[in-house]
Formats: sequence, structure tokens, C-alpha cells
Amino acid sequence: MKRHLLSAADLTRDDAELVLATAQEMRSLADRPIKKLPALRGRTVVNLFFEDSTRTRISFEAAAKRLSADVINFAAKGSSVSKGESLKDTALTLEAMGADAVVVRHPASGAPHRLAHSGWVRSSVVNAGDGTHEHPTQALLDAFTLWQHLGQGTRSGLDGRRVAIVGDVLHSRVARSNALLLQTLGVQVTLVAPPTLLPVGVESWGVETSFDLDAVIPQVDAVMMLRVQAERMNGGFFPTAREYSRRYGLDGRRMATLPDHTIVMHPGPMVRGMEITAEVADSTRSVIVEQVTNGVAVRMAVLYLLLSGMDVEGETAP
Repeated sequence: MKRHLLSAADLTRDDAELVLATAQEMRSLADRPIKKLPALRGRTVVNLFFEDSTRTRISFEAAAKRLSADVINFAAKGSSVSKGESLKDTALTLEAMGADAVVVRHPASGAPHRLAHSGWVRSSVVNAGDGTHEHPTQALLDAFTLWQHLGQGTRSGLDGRRVAIVGDVLHSRVARSNALLLQTLGVQVTLVAPPTLLPVGVESWGVETSFDLDAVIPQVDAVMMLRVQAERMNGGFFPTAREYSRRYGLDGRRMATLPDHTIVMHPGPMVRGMEITAEVADSTRSVIVEQVTNGVAVRMAVLYLLLSGMDVEGETAP
């Protein structure tokens, strides 16, 4: 793997499969009485979150601690950032603390790239979500969940599988990262959304698009529902919440049209009754809670692969 993980596009198929295989080893730790490995003892991981987060921040924290790394949680609220400190000065502070990896979530698309390539820090940078751009570790944990259910025990892995990503694609960094990574792994991806919630230039992503959820879901191996990100909207992207739910929500009636093996996914947080009903979210088809568990294993794998090959000066070991 490269020194940083900034985009799902950074990962070759070999890279992605290495992360999934490593995550499978890390996942086995969850069943042990002692869930820690000494792999990153002496390393320092900083969680640098400029946006609120529950699952991602806690997941990275748990991952680093299970690898025996020291963890510093840095939230923008209540810090010098709220007083106007720049990203550069924050980065220089982290460098002075001797951070080996910086996990960054930021509302500005491209902020992790800026941090990684600015020369401000020597640490590895992991993108934990930047604006509406990307969220590569979420895509990796989604791919891992898919592989566990649909790809294990087969030579082809996920080749030829079909996944529908449904909802607010326009504002979803998860959708973009999944579209990139799943194609790398041989998955056929279809984005399903109203025309107003598909980004300009989506035809260049190499995926299929559809406005008709009912026509797509009987043919897929997995359906991934996305939250409508109202906090990023400044206009009317659809008539009403009720109309959106009627056209693009996954309910019991639609779930009944899915093939028997098809799984239901959601990156969270869910808005029950909007994009997904409680009946579906709590059904045996749902792997939403499992995605959270897999997130820790995948982020352990990412941190391990980025940091375990580095010497004490932070340079890649020969």
C-alpha cells in the first residue's frame, strides 16, 4: 500500500484484497477473550475530527487501541480550531507531538490530500471522510461485509456481483468511494436516485444509473441505502419526505422482491422511516450492525498495513 489512504482510487485490486485478507485475520480477534495485539506498540495515532462523528471516530479509536497504539482524540469543538487556528497550525502541533498516523475527517473536500502532501506532517494520513468527496475506509468495510456474505469460498471473490447504491448519491462520500472500490473488485454497481440527487459527471464513474428502484432491486446481490443528507442541502431536491420514501425507500414490500440471498446495507446513521423502514433494518437480511463490527477490523488492517512497515524515524523500512 501507499504511505497514505486518501481515496478508494488509490487502491489497486491487490491492495484492496490485501486489506480484506488482513481484516479477516483482525476480525478473528473479536472472538478472543483478549482482543489486543502488540503490532503498533509505541506508535501514536491521532484522530483529527473537524466534523461530528460517532461510528467512524470510535471505530478508529478501538482499532488503534486493539493494535496497542497510543491514541489522541482531537475534536475541533472545544479546541484551538474553534478559536480560528488553521489546518496548517493544527498539523504542525500534531507533528510536534510525534504522530505516526493522522486520521482526519473534515467538511472541506480535499483537506486530507492537502494535509498529506503539504509537507506539514511526516505521518501517514487516513481520510475518514472529507466533505462530499470520499470515505475510503467505509468503502473497504462495505466491501469486506459483501465479501463475507457473497465472496468467501469462491475463486472469483466479488467478480460479477451486482450492488445497488440507493438514495442521496450527490452528497454521499460513501457512494463515491464504494463506486470506485467495488468496481476495482469486479462488482457491477448501479446508482439509483432521483435525477436531482445524482452528481454532474456521474457518467464518468463507470457505473450504471437508474431512477427506478423497483426495476433494479430484483436483480441485485446487495442493496445499500443512503441517508438523505438534509444538512448539506440548500434547496428542494425532492417534493416531500413522504414522496421520497415512496419512490426510493426500502420497505417490506420492496424487500419481498429481493432475491433470497440479497443482503441489505446502510453506512449509518439511518433515518428509519425515510430511506429504510424498521421492518427492513431489523430483518434477517440486514447486515447493518455487522458493518459496524467489520469497521473495526478493517480499520485495524489499514492502520497495521500503513504503519507496521515503518521504521522509528517514520520512513518506510527497506
